[in-house]
Amino acid sequence: MPATRTRPPKDADERTALLGWYDLQRGIVRLKCEGLSEDDAHRALVPSSPLMTVAGVVAHLAHCEDLWFRECFLGERATGRGFGPDAGDDDDFRVEGVTLAEVLADYEAACARSDAVFAAHGLDDTGSTAIHRVGDATLRWMVLHMLEETARHAGHLDLLREMLDGETGYF
Repeated sequence: MPATRTRPPKDADERTALLGWYDLQRGIVRLKCEGLSEDDAHRALVPSSPLMTVAGVVAHLAHCEDLWFRECFLGERATGRGFGPDAGDDDDFRVEGVTLAEVLADYEAACARSDAVFAAHGLDDTGSTAIHRVGDATLRWMVLHMLEETARHAGHLDLLREMLDGETGYF
């Protein structure tokens, strides 16, 4: 499902509503990145969370897409930032030397892989425990979890963007 800034119809069936609200949050993530300079996208504003930059949050969300829908649901090893035997805590947030455009392209690719999972499976289908025990959850549970994760971080991006340049807005 392509990113949108539109709410799903009020009379939508469960699947359309669930994926519609999820995709709206993904669209808000993209919105919060529009027009940012590289310096601002990588600027740490929260002293207690120096990795929480706009670019870092988007990179983390790309990681989460692959973690939940590639590893937990499909049982396939994901690659990239934050994955692999040498990955450390919060490596998915580490984007030094990576442009915002590259981070957004990684996010788009991860979302497209997740969308392919949604298109091929029912909400009651369960994932794989080949890599993670939580893979026994249903796709519905995983999408709800990622909706929560994405919305929470979209809120972080709201605050970061306002602190950076005063930009506010939901749509």
